[in-house]
Amino acid sequence: MLESNGLITIAFRRSLITEAKLRANADISEMQESRMRNVWLTSPYCQIEPAMAYQLGLPVLVLREKGVIQEGLLEKGVVGTYMPEFSLENENVDYFRSHEWNSLVGKWEGFVRSVVEMKGKSSQTLWALK
Repeated sequence: MLESNGLITIAFRRSLITEAKLRANADISEMQESRMRNVWLTSPYCQIEPAMAYQLGLPVLVLREKGVIQEGLLEKGVVGTYMPEFSLENENVDYFRSHEWNSLVGKWEGFVRSVVEMKGKSSQTLWALK
């Protein structure tokens, strides 16, 4: 991770939860039990690796497949960059030609270029740039 300049994570569907209870038997009065149906979990590494990159100050871009639970780093805005949701059920790739996609990737790429540019500079040099 220390040799990386940025991270892209793709949160694909992995495990289907057909029915689940949230906050079952919670001992906090404000917590209400609720249910979830037909939602997907992804790999835990889609939480772990972006968290490590974010902690190191690296640019993080997360793509989440439709249906994957939005929690932790998979919630929109948690790592600061808009997170697009995609679907593999249709073959439409128009999104990847859209202005939104080009803008998002361009912004992320700009952050990556900044990381590359700053690597190896001492903290004194960085303070002098401010």
